[in-house]
Amino acid sequence: QVQLVESGGGLVQAGGSLRLSCAASGFTFSGYVMAWFRQAPGKEREFVARIGWSGGITHYADSVKGRFTISRDNAKNTAYLQMNSLKPEDTAVYYCAASYGGTNYAYWGQGTQVTVSS
Repeated sequence: QVQLVESGGGLVQAGGSLRLSCAASGFTFSGYVMAWFRQAPGKEREFVARIGWSGGITHYADSVKGRFTISRDNAKNTAYLQMNSLKPEDTAVYYCAASYGGTNYAYWGQGTQVTVSS
């Protein structure tokens, strides 16, 4: 059974940091591109960051570039999103997702809430 379980969300003041984790099971983690998306209230889900199979290639949305860092540990079947210099506009439910290739994400987690207070 495929599972992606996010954790690490919470309430933080503007300028603070959080580290999200995404624990994967039920599929060959090292063979999948991993990504983070987010959805704010009343808005569509948007791409945040993605990382290639080995972790050598990363891509970020312009809105988080320089503040967020995506990483992965294939030995632990876990992906991470380190979020620094958080802003109130980063408030959203954050989801991790897995893709075997391209931008077709086959697996999704249940999401973790991140709230940034001003």
